[in-house]
Amino acid sequence: MGQDIVRDANGNPLSDGDSVTLIKDLKVKGSGGVTLKRGTLVKNIRLTDDVAEIEANVEKVRGLVLRAGFVRKA
Repeated sequence: MGQDIVRDANGNPLSDGDSVTLIKDLKVKGSGGVTLKRGTLVKNIRLTDDVAEIEANVEKVRGLVLRAGFVRKA
């Protein structure tokens, strides 16, 4: 089979370097109580080996792994 496609919450395909927006507030574990608010723009994402996860850097947290189901393509 071919490579699996990473999709956002709306079913749009994602690729390396895309920008995404969070669709719900997310508490970041291990960050000292940081909460990323709904609507936060995350730029320049990186795909991982898992089709359900993406890597990103946001203002307060570096090397963050997000579930693809909690983002939509910007």
